Order: sequence, then structure tokens, then C-alpha cells
Amino acid sequence: MLTQAQRLGPSVAARAQLLAQEIMEAQDLEEESRLKGVNTFFNRAIQFRDDKDVWGQLDYWASPLEMMNRGQGDCEDFAIAKYFALMAAGVPSAKLRLVYVRAQIGAVTQAHMVLAYYSDPLAEPLILDNLLGDIRPASRRPDLKPVFSFNAEGMWQGVGASSAGDPSARLSRWRDMLTKAKAEGWW
Repeated sequence: MLTQAQRLGPSVAARAQLLAQEIMEAQDLEEESRLKGVNTFFNRAIQFRDDKDVWGQLDYWASPLEMMNRGQGDCEDFAIAKYFALMAAGVPSAKLRLVYVRAQIGAVTQAHMVLAYYSDPLAEPLILDNLLGDIRPASRRPDLKPVFSFNAEGMWQGVGASSAGDPSARLSRWRDMLTKAKAEGWW
């Protein structure tokens, strides 16, 4: 990841170096402390902006280094970056799911993505979100209605246990993201 970041320029290399330090320090912590460190890192280091403003497209899933290169990203970009950073810090992919939700923001309901962490398969997930600085259990996020969730291992309706198929086959943006993440050295 650091080698690829250096190729993108000094500002990306500096952000990536800070992230690498966060990941290294997090590896010695309990998982929930890892979540907090990575969540805080991205929520502070990256500015929220819509894809149209950042990429000139209605929907673009940026890789972690692409987002760090711009210093901006939307909800998918935050969730994706946190997912890969937490895996790099030793959190198993099986405990993490990207969750597409309908978010109630004031009087408006809009599409949104968050990252969910499951300490075990039957546990209530903790939600990492770029809209809130703190990590909360899903029950304390009544503003979010899950539609589907996925990770590198599978796809599910809502946040349940019923498989909804292979996310790489059903989500072309996720398939593209996995290719970019591999090229960036995330796995």
C-alpha cells in the first residue's frame, strides 16, 4: 500500500504513512479499540463530498488510496476504506460487512453505506459511519434501515444470515473494488 501511495505523490504518501502507523498500532489492541482508531482516522482525515463533486459521476466506489489521493469521499468510500484498513489491522473479513442502508436524515430518506462489525455471528453489529464520530450498536441507529450487506466472503439480505449470493458476481462496483484493492496491496 505504501509503495502505491508514494507513486501518487507526497500528500497521499503522507496520509498512507499515517494510516499504516494507525494500522500497526491497532494490531496490538482489542478489536473494538481497532475499530475506534480506524473509524476516527478516516472521519478526521477525509472530507465528505458527493461522487459528483469528487469524481464527476453519480456513483463511484473509490479505493482507499484513490480516496486518500483526493482527500475526499462519499459514504461508500469511507466504508470501503475502513473495511480494508481493519482487515489490514487483523480484523477478520467475516466480522465486517459493508451495509447498504436507507438513512433517515431529517425529513429525507437517502441511500447510504456504513460498515458493520460483528464480534461473533449472532452479536448485534456495531456501526461505523462517516456521519457520526462515535461507533454505536445497530439498535442505537434507528435512522438506518438495512437493505443488503456484503463483504469479500458473501452477500446477505439486510444484515441477516440468509445468503443472497456472491457479491462479486452481483455487484460490479464491488468486483472492480476488489481488483483495485489487490493492486494497491490491501491483500
